[in-house]
Amino acid sequence: MTTNSNRFSTYTTTSVGTGSEGKKDEQKKDMWSSMLDSVASGKRLPEKNLLVLGGSVDSQRDFLEALSSNDRKNLDRNNQKTPPIANSFALGYTYYNVLDADQEDILARISLYLLTSPAPSFASLLKPLLTPQSIPNTLIVILLDWSQPWLWMRQLREWLLLLRTVIMSLSPECKETMEETMNSWRDRGRTGGSVNLDGTGAVANEGDVALPLGPGEWEDALGLPLCVVCQNSERIDYLEKTQGWKEEKFDLVLQYLRTVLLRHGASLIYTTPSMASPLQTLIHASLGIHSLLKRAPLKANVIDRDKIVVPPNWDSWGKIRVLRDGFDVEQVSEGWSIDLDQPFPMPKSEVTNDPNNQVIGDTNGTKEPEGSAVVLYEEQVQDTSLDTLQLAQANSDTSRLEVPSVDTQAFLANQLERLEQQKKADEKTGKENSFAQGATDDMISDHIGPVQFNMGGIQVDADDMVQRLKDRQAYGHSSEPHLDEESQLEEGAQVDTATLAKFFGNLMNRKSTAPDGVTKT
Repeated sequence: MTTNSNRFSTYTTTSVGTGSEGKKDEQKKDMWSSMLDSVASGKRLPEKNLLVLGGSVDSQRDFLEALSSNDRKNLDRNNQKTPPIANSFALGYTYYNVLDADQEDILARISLYLLTSPAPSFASLLKPLLTPQSIPNTLIVILLDWSQPWLWMRQLREWLLLLRTVIMSLSPECKETMEETMNSWRDRGRTGGSVNLDGTGAVANEGDVALPLGPGEWEDALGLPLCVVCQNSERIDYLEKTQGWKEEKFDLVLQYLRTVLLRHGASLIYTTPSMASPLQTLIHASLGIHSLLKRAPLKANVIDRDKIVVPPNWDSWGKIRVLRDGFDVEQVSEGWSIDLDQPFPMPKSEVTNDPNNQVIGDTNGTKEPEGSAVVLYEEQVQDTSLDTLQLAQANSDTSRLEVPSVDTQAFLANQLERLEQQKKADEKTGKENSFAQGATDDMISDHIGPVQFNMGGIQVDADDMVQRLKDRQAYGHSSEPHLDEESQLEEGAQVDTATLAKFFGNLMNRKSTAPDGVTKT
């Protein structure tokens, strides 16, 4: 059975020719598409980017845990899988969702790009991350560690020189976007300003006046907002106990950091793994993420040495000077501008950093630029745990330090001489001790006299009895003398034979005769 494959349309020419119904259908389609697009755009998550530079693999993981601790706990409750962290090689990546105060709505998704080494070869990995669309939603975070505070200025300089190299290679469109971003950031969070730190509008109070930029502020803007995180601030107490650091030294480190970061409009915060900190509030506000249900205030803190918080656009030279007298903020600020004018990569100097932030030596001995803030900082903040030998070898390659070995025979001869001297000293000491002991016994005997006591009605001298007991004991333990055959013969030969002959002769000659004829002897 065959069927007709031709199909006939019921759509007639008369229906097309009316035109009014077709326009209505098109309007309905446009209305629905606009509604769907608005709903889809409303559900689209805002994308934020974090460039996390510095630290080690473990310290970067600690930073992520401190930043997303509440959100990760909520994922565990909902049995959702935690995003993995891939930061073991070159440029790492992970992400996490920022939840609202009710732990239900997602406010934004933050993508973290992690880099541990400021190697020039990694500049090509950072360049694709900076586009005209991503620049307004990007924040740079540099991690420092309190285990090596004497390296902080050098580490900051290397990271900033790497970032400047990347920024200089961007397209003109990206540079224009960075300029617009920095213009808007100069007013965010400033006292008397119209914009809060998180980008929302600020409520102006009576008497509030927007303050102009002071000296040293925003003189070296990177084009991107910057935040410096000093981790493991609990080691402050360790430095105070083991290396003798005092409050003056901790204030000096803070003054250097604040002066340098003021030129970039950057923020600063100290964190401790075991203590709560406003790190999450600072980072989210810098990225423009704010909750509609709960607003967490962000206050500056420069009093508690392990809980320092310096928001952007809050600091000034006057506040830095107040912390401790005698700090030359102008010299440090000018020295930092000299450091940032150096080429990258810089010629090898006396101390550099490897990917694990360990101090290594260098043999080139290239001098730092005159007036460098890094040199000033390292002269005043040093690792006092280094011994005298390491300080003496500071200008050489300490990895090649060698100790010449002594010949085996010479070493043994030296030890033998020492042993002989020790033996003589011990013998001399023993003789002196025995002589002193004997003299002490004689002195005691002369002092107390003889000791006597009554024993069963008999007066006994204790010293005499003790001496007799000693003699008897010595006689009992001594062996009898053994005479050999020759000595016995010699003793036999010494017998007086003449005396014996005379004795027996007398016996024979002494005979007498009795009257009755009986003989008597």
